[in-house]
Amino acid sequence: MEQLSGQDASFVYFETQNTPMHIGSVGIYDPSTAPGGKVRFKDILRHIEGRLDGARSFRQKLVRVPFDLDHPYWIEDPNFDIEYHVRHIALPAPGDWRQLCIQVARLHSRALDLSKPLWEFWIVEGLDNIEGIPKGCFALVSKVHHAAIDGMSGVEMSAAVHDLEPKPVKEPARSSWTPEKDPQVGELLFRSWLNSIRQPFRFAETFAKTVPGIARLAREVSGGDVSLKGTRLAPNTLLNGRVGPHRVWDAVALPLADVRAIKDSLPGATVNDVILAVIGGGLRRYLMSRDALPKESLSAMAPISVRAEGEKAALGNLVSAMIVQLGTHIADPAERLAFIHNEAKNSKAMTNAVGARTLTDYSQLIPPGLAGLGARLYSRLGVANAHAPIFNCVATNVPGSRVPLYFAGAKMVKMMGLGPIFDGMGLINAIYSYADDIAIGFTSDRDMMPDPANYAAALRASFEELRAAAIAPVAPKAAKSPRAPTRARTPPPAARAAKASAGRSPGTVSKTARRKKENA
Repeated sequence: MEQLSGQDASFVYFETQNTPMHIGSVGIYDPSTAPGGKVRFKDILRHIEGRLDGARSFRQKLVRVPFDLDHPYWIEDPNFDIEYHVRHIALPAPGDWRQLCIQVARLHSRALDLSKPLWEFWIVEGLDNIEGIPKGCFALVSKVHHAAIDGMSGVEMSAAVHDLEPKPVKEPARSSWTPEKDPQVGELLFRSWLNSIRQPFRFAETFAKTVPGIARLAREVSGGDVSLKGTRLAPNTLLNGRVGPHRVWDAVALPLADVRAIKDSLPGATVNDVILAVIGGGLRRYLMSRDALPKESLSAMAPISVRAEGEKAALGNLVSAMIVQLGTHIADPAERLAFIHNEAKNSKAMTNAVGARTLTDYSQLIPPGLAGLGARLYSRLGVANAHAPIFNCVATNVPGSRVPLYFAGAKMVKMMGLGPIFDGMGLINAIYSYADDIAIGFTSDRDMMPDPANYAAALRASFEELRAAAIAPVAPKAAKSPRAPTRARTPPPAARAAKASAGRSPGTVSKTARRKKENA
């Protein structure tokens, strides 16, 4: 029996009727690579059954303490049934992309049963009319509660059911797994009493870590290395407010090589900066089409993994977060990329000054009973409609495999992500890289975004615009001439935009560096 951390438990407390807190993915597989050229559902069941020992989340269920007096516990479910968790459906003809998006959204809208291990795999057949996908493919739609995994530990769960080559499905080997009995109420109450005694010491320890971080942040702000200028509430948009029970989903796959080329056009930029610039441009286009673009920049919350090297396979969540302005008020895509790069650098410096792990530790201090009650009242009273949001959307980046993966012998051809939304935040962009692609899979509320295909089109147009602006065309080489003067190479547009905005963006040039430049 293992107790959930405060951060993991918060995803249980914050779940309401309209806000199920599970994450997921949509993998598309080509069965022609499997032995015999096809994969039957009973083969998939056998394959997954043989991999259950690869991740503890598969057979662990949640046990809650009476009245939520303390955080819940994980136990090995004595009634585990794999056929409950792995299910099989098919799309009707013609089996196109729009049908798959609608079906994925329906599956994602339904909450998981909190009395059973918190995951479901849905095998969706009939994908016969999707551009770029071989006919006869099937999809694996996964749902795993956020209390059990974050993006990085989810990769470990995915690794348990995938191979690096198309292996035939074998009979499951004998497992050493042993179930556990449900704990008695008295035992749970006694454990909660012991934890309540330790709580003041946890608070003191966390506070002691915070003081040096606050002092370090104050020094960096006074020295000009970190700016607080962009620290403000986000503007209200039609994507921020109380969410309903229904979801929409879609995804856009981008060539990873082009994303890296855009990154290289701006010194110091990252792949994440480029993707945030694409999302910023996509939101700008989409909200303008609905005559609902605020004058101020929208912002995104970007989770940051704080896992140490020895915690890669640890259960649950080990994440902090930073908030980045998306530059939706900037029309020029290259200038927007430079703006986002500077904003992300400043936000990272601010988070690192305080300590990302220290911020995560504060979740341990959440009073369990009050957290659940507060979440239910917040949703029931519609409080999200009465105040400005802290951020407008979420953009979470999960690195995937660069080499092909196989599931029950079938080759994965696409991988895309899903995520939860909640009151006050009705859009999450899940970024997942696999092989030669990086995909932006987004989940939203159906009433907030009734036209997800339009947002997907806006993301594609934003990427094309950014690629054209950031990657300078290569001019044909001229014949060498001893008389021809040598011309200086013109930097790409993104680099020029970065140079032009270097003095304007907050947190990019410290006072010390500025004085050195003036003295020189």
